Parts: sequence; structure tokens; C-alpha cells
Amino acid sequence: MNPEQFSSAVLDWYDRHGRKDLPWQHNISPYRVWVSEIMLQQTQVSTVLGYFDRFMTALPTIKALAEAPEDEVLHLWTGLGYYTRARNLQKTAQIVMAQHGGEFPRDVEQLTALPGIGRSTAGAIASLSMGVRAPILDGNVKRVLARYVAQEGYPGEPKVAKQLWDVAERFTPHQRVNNYTQAMMDLGATLCTRSKPSCLLCPLQSGCQAHMLGLEIRYPIAKPRKALPQKHTLMPILANRDGDILLYRRPSTGLWGGLWSLPELSESAALDTFAAQRGLTLGSRRELAGITHTFSHFQLAIEPWLIQVEGNTHGVAEADWLWYNLATPPRLGLAAPVKKLLKRAADELKAGEPT
Repeated sequence: MNPEQFSSAVLDWYDRHGRKDLPWQHNISPYRVWVSEIMLQQTQVSTVLGYFDRFMTALPTIKALAEAPEDEVLHLWTGLGYYTRARNLQKTAQIVMAQHGGEFPRDVEQLTALPGIGRSTAGAIASLSMGVRAPILDGNVKRVLARYVAQEGYPGEPKVAKQLWDVAERFTPHQRVNNYTQAMMDLGATLCTRSKPSCLLCPLQSGCQAHMLGLEIRYPIAKPRKALPQKHTLMPILANRDGDILLYRRPSTGLWGGLWSLPELSESAALDTFAAQRGLTLGSRRELAGITHTFSHFQLAIEPWLIQVEGNTHGVAEADWLWYNLATPPRLGLAAPVKKLLKRAADELKAGEPT
């Protein structure tokens, strides 16, 4: 297929089968498209649906996002992971309000200058919400194009990425670019899937090199696998007599940046020193079931202990520490494993109450 035939086939398929009822496809605006695109990075559409609606209800405009407390933004993001996305979201909102009069720039290069917006996300914002001709190359589109041209090499390598960007640029039409962009994402999400592509239903099958070779699953070429290193941490769940749990806010950069977390210790022997520094007396303790949390570059084995504490339990309420009330929890950003452990702690403490 030449580029015109390619885009025509994609658009004809979109008119009949494309998704048109996703929440961000209604009342389309650069703000709504941008938030959805950031949420959809590394995250399934089915997961994003509920988060997007809650986020838009709480922060319906870019001005509201720019002015919101960081804890509120992180709270709305809790469970989506990759929290740098949420912090960059607010940074970008503040820049757009301060430097662009609250309006997203229409230029792709200006969009990519904003925190957290790469070339593909910029292309999606520009094409979907502004009708600007701009190619995209998110995970779904990358898979469609890599199979269509039987692209050799891992797409994460700069040379291979450039070749795929050239393909994306060549096939992106000048008309109906918003529909074409959505269609390409839909094709990758619904037909040209990672493990069981529905090639017989695909509008591009007649020109797809991977399909003609019978090697659809081979493309895109996977990243060479490396064993993830293992790390270990002990997380004490310190509960005062009211059942409140001691949390601290992590530094704004790095792992779980800006989120509230349980203390982390290298070993149980450090517990006494930790407690003494905060004027706490350790009481009864019991180990809870451990959690292994996988990050992109390592696995973290979490050893949680539920520990009753006495003493001046409100004396540690400094700026980056707080006692988290399980019954009426404040709206804070929590790392997913910490949220899970707080739920376990609440169940354990409730089970231990006299009836």
C-alpha cells in the first residue's frame, strides 16, 4: 500500500469499528486529551477509565490542576503508578498557566518542551485535540507499524526508533488526522495486540510484511531480557493506641517521589533506634505477609511488621511525618504497596479489638 491507501484503509476501518465513546473523546479539549494520554502511558484503558473520570470531576480545568495541593493530585493518582507522571502533570499545568495564558501551544516542539510530554504525547495532543498533522508512536502504534514493515531491531534503540518515526511520518495523512491518530491507537489496542493479533480482521493485512511472513509475534523485536536485581526493606507499621499509623513524605525526587510511605529500615535491629529517636516505646508486634513490588529496574521485597507503640505519639507530627487515621483517612498520595499494607493493618487492628 502507498501512504494514501494505508491511511484510507485505516480511516475506513475507524468509521466502522473505531472507538468513539471513551470519556476523553467527549468535550474534546487539549487538557482532557493531555491528561488521558499521560494516564494511558504504561496503563490499560480499562484501568484509566475510572481514574480519568475522578480526576476530571476533582480538577476539571488546567487552572484547577495548577492550583491544587500536590497531595490532592497524588491522591487522585494513587494506584496508577509511575508517580513522576502526576508531578510532571502539575508542573506542566503551572507552566501553561504562567507562560501560555492557560492555552496549550499548537506547536509540537513547544509541547515537547513541557515536563512529561514526549514527542508521541505531543503528537497525540496536537492531532486529537487541535487537528494538527503530527505523527505519534506510542506502544500500540509502534506495534502496528513495526509489524507492517517487519522492522528489525529493538525499537528502544535510537536508530530503530528513528526508522519507525520515519514510517509514522510517511503514513500520517493531511486530512482527518485526529481520526487517523485515534484509529491507529485503536488498531493496536483491539486487533494488532501483542500476543494474539486478529490479522483476518485487520484493514492492513494485505500489505503487512509480518503477516505475509507469518511472523506477527516476532515484531516488534523485544528488548533483551536481564534479570531484575532484588532489594529488601523492612516496613514497620507503627500504630498508636488510637489506631493511627505513622507515615512520612518521601523526597520529591526519586522512588515514589512526594508520596506518603511507611518508614523503611534495613533490618529489625534498627527498629529500637528509630523508635527512640521519635520518643516512642515499642509494644507488641507481629509480622504480616510480605509483598514483592516490581519496578522497571528492580524488585523490592517488603517485610511488614505491625507494631503497637506508646509514648509521645503526637510529638513526631513534623512537616514530613504524620499519624494517618485509618478510620477517616486524609486525601494523600500513597504508594500502591503502602495503600495495600494500610488496608491489611486496618483489618488486623479491627480483628484484634474486643467484641
